Parts: sequence; C-alpha cells; structure tokens
Amino acid sequence: MTDQWPSGRFAALTTAHLADACVRAGVTVRCAPAGTRPVVPGSRLAGRVLPARHAGSVDVFLEAIERAGPGDVLVVDNAGRLDEACVGDLVVREAAAAGLAGLVVWGLHRDTADILAIGLPVFSLGALPAGPLRLSDRADDALDRATVGEWTVGPDDVVVADDDGALFLPADRAGEIVTLAEGIRDTERRQAERIRGGESLRDQLRFGAYLARREREPALTFRAHLRAIGGAVEE
Repeated sequence: MTDQWPSGRFAALTTAHLADACVRAGVTVRCAPAGTRPVVPGSRLAGRVLPARHAGSVDVFLEAIERAGPGDVLVVDNAGRLDEACVGDLVVREAAAAGLAGLVVWGLHRDTADILAIGLPVFSLGALPAGPLRLSDRADDALDRATVGEWTVGPDDVVVADDDGALFLPADRAGEIVTLAEGIRDTERRQAERIRGGESLRDQLRFGAYLARREREPALTFRAHLRAIGGAVEE
C-alpha cells in the first residue's frame, strides 16, 4: 500500500492544497471534524491509515501497532467522546518506538506534557485528565476500519494532517491528487508574489471583467470564471 502513494511529496503541501485538489479530481473531500488539532502547533503528518476502534482498553492500540508498517498513522476511533481521554503518553511512546508517523484521534488525549516531550505528531479534539471508566465489548472489525466524524476509513486510505486539521485520501488516487495539489500550490505562490509586488488579486483574476460579464450573464459563477482564466484560489 505504501508504494502506491508519494509519501515524500506531502511535506511541501498543505491540507488546504490537497482538499482543493480533491475537488478538482472529483474525489470526495473527507476531513476530520473541525477542532481536530495538533497537540504541538506546527506538527504535520502523512501516512497510511492504521485503524483502531477504542472500547475502553489500550490493548486494541497495542494490537494495531503490532501489525503496523513504518510510517503508518494510528487513527483512533473513540466516537468523538468528550468525557474521557483514550490516548496517553505510553501509547504515543509505543507508536513512536514502532516507527509510526503519528496519531489522529477522534476523541481526547491526556498526558499532554509527556506527549510534547515525545515529539510524535498527535492530533485530537483536545485534552482531559480522566481516562476511560468503562469497558465495552470490542467490535470484531475494530482493527479493520475507524470512523472519524462522518467518514469511515481504513488501510486503503492515507491521512494527511497539519494545523488546519486532518484530511483522508484514497491511497490509489493519492498520486493524482498530489500532482494537482502541487499545481494549485505553485499557482497560489505566484499569485501571492504578484500581490507583494503591487498587483492586486482582483487585477490578477480580472475581477472587474467578471463583474461586467455577470451583469450580462447572471448565471455565471466566479468558479467558472476562474476555470476559464486558470485561477486556483477556490479549487
């Protein structure tokens, strides 16, 4: 699976570039819920999804890590619960020692100071001192798939995360998406440089011409105008 996606090229892209590239490629944009943020601001990760559905015990994480490959990302499904922290420093340290790229938790973490010291990227909905006080029956497919918000993901997906949040991509489309994202990034960098040089974004995108044409063609959308001129600010 890891050979199907260009892991090294993700480092120069943001999740925003990749999300826009998904739109352009006709791929569903699958973001973790808003509020999924790194424990350490500025953290980034990219890797194959290693799913684990939490039921109250740490053993599911250890079993997932047992079958992990280098660079995988442990994606923890705790149903977005805000009444318990399901991941702490020992799981994070174990993941780091096993060569994982990081963790994305649909739920809460604890042991923040220790996680900061470990340095492995961890993304979650926030922190809480209390660990699980319950033990539920573990699902038969707890290591096959994880639900994060409205999306269900598994080893056929990769996850990319940065300060804007986490984004899931189908591994077999990742190369195409990355290539499109690189084009979007390069176009936006040129646009930003021209703004710094004194040329407004409105002038670059021929916004006056768009407004004039919209007067004649009320159904014209700004995105259609951008496509026609090669702009990339919205997709």
